[in-house]
Amino acid sequence: MAADLYGDLEPSPTATWRDHLPGLVIVAAGTLAAGFISDHYGAPLTLMALLIGLALNFLSADGRLTPGLGFASRSLLRWGIVLVGLRVTFGQIVALGPVALLAVLVIVALTIGCGVLIGRRLGFDAAFGTLAGGAVAICGASAAMALATTLGERRASQAQLTLVLVGISALSALAMVTYPFVAHALHMSDLKAGFLLGASIHDVAQALGAGYSYSDAAGQIAAIVKLTRVALLAPVLAIVAMFLPRGETSGKRQGLPWFVVGFFVLAGVNSTGVIPAIVTGTAERVAAALLAAAVTATAIRSPLPQLLEAGPRPMLVIAASTLCAFLLTLAAAVFLIG
Repeated sequence: MAADLYGDLEPSPTATWRDHLPGLVIVAAGTLAAGFISDHYGAPLTLMALLIGLALNFLSADGRLTPGLGFASRSLLRWGIVLVGLRVTFGQIVALGPVALLAVLVIVALTIGCGVLIGRRLGFDAAFGTLAGGAVAICGASAAMALATTLGERRASQAQLTLVLVGISALSALAMVTYPFVAHALHMSDLKAGFLLGASIHDVAQALGAGYSYSDAAGQIAAIVKLTRVALLAPVLAIVAMFLPRGETSGKRQGLPWFVVGFFVLAGVNSTGVIPAIVTGTAERVAAALLAAAVTATAIRSPLPQLLEAGPRPMLVIAASTLCAFLLTLAAAVFLIG
């Protein structure tokens, strides 16, 4: 139920705040531990939250924790997605220029399409291909969580979501280390390198880390390009909600999720410049904490036996999408940018 936005699996059980408290305490403890490791050792927060959640997976057998874990992986996730809108302004997107913006749009679309195509070739449905390809194309684990929420439990199970989170975290960390070497080997300008790193690396923090490891100027370009990809999360979620049927036997179309509307509203308000920097900075930290808590709760609830039974095929979909995104971005950086 953690990723079931529309309640199309079964109704959420009625619970009081006391029922939620045990599960939320466990989630908070796991998220704080992940934050401590991330702050002190430079490890990605999402990856640490995922690993700690998987280490606590045995707690999912305790029914007392179920309401709190479900609340963290559903409600906290949605509010975290809304607050991500404060990372983006429409001015940042326009500043890229039409060629770079069009290139980002094409790369995102083709990467998602690659995920769907490879997924079908390996025996998965369009939902899993969209989940894997969308996570690679947009913003890593945050996009995976948002897409899983929009797709619903019937289309993207907890086991599939956790596999995508594991694969995304590993490949994003690998990309952060290796892609700057590719940019150096090709003697790219700051503009080209920033575009390459911002448009191809999955996670926001790792894309920025790779950009600033190349140069300050490349880091600034990578930040704008990456945030443009983050801004595409809302329209992609809206498209998924409208064009994928609600259930396996239902032909109904979904409406626009409220958290998508909230993302757009906050991005629009942030674009006016009326929100003080201290507020946006605080909101960004809160969003990161909420998303990390949702990842921790999802990992705790994940059915590990199903993960072990899945084999290498899901990872191949993620790896193929990652390679597609990198090659498309490399071509755009070399031939179109600058």
